[in-house]
Amino acid sequence: MPDTTPLTDIRTRLAAAAKLGGHATPTLIAVSKTYGPDAIEPLLAAGVTDFGENRVQEAQGKWAGLRARWPDVHLHLIGQLQSNKAADAVALFDTIHSVDRPSLIAALAKAMQSSGRRPDCFVQVDVGDEPQKGGVAPGDLAALLDTARAAGLPVVGLMAVPPAGIEPAPFFALLAKLARVHELTGLSMGMSADFETAAQLGATHVRVGSALFGSRA
Repeated sequence: MPDTTPLTDIRTRLAAAAKLGGHATPTLIAVSKTYGPDAIEPLLAAGVTDFGENRVQEAQGKWAGLRARWPDVHLHLIGQLQSNKAADAVALFDTIHSVDRPSLIAALAKAMQSSGRRPDCFVQVDVGDEPQKGGVAPGDLAALLDTARAAGLPVVGLMAVPPAGIEPAPFFALLAKLARVHELTGLSMGMSADFETAAQLGATHVRVGSALFGSRA
């Protein structure tokens, strides 16, 4: 069960970094993938409302009971999404951070139309030219945004995961520039190792896991 002391520290650092950059404090998404209710509930009790999961099936099994007790939870899908899981994702999640291809857009649009649920969507951008991570190439972003908007997806911003082991600031700055060009206000960027840099550069959502929960097995 995590100590909530790291939460206090992260919140303080996040607010200070955002203020330094002249931005509002971003939404803190606690990345709860692989953790069960016993690890999550102390954060819920401490006032955390936003949680991120990587896999639809894991989240379905975990959050049904938790949401019954904590109805104000806002669930974020931050992992890659297969098109055949789009309907399940739309039914469960409030925000989807990994929209990155036309086939997924079509599947999400169909699921939203049939269910009446319309989760916010971030388009994932491959800022580091790492196809294994998913994301649309920056040069193809305009076309994908046109496709998403034509399909009626509620696109609220851009998401990126910069390359590991490299200074992340230039990649965050690139994502912020792309968002400005395409008149989007949401920036989902920054994780445990670099959330302060992301907040300073204008992140609206940071995805923090190990710094809150400890190292995963």
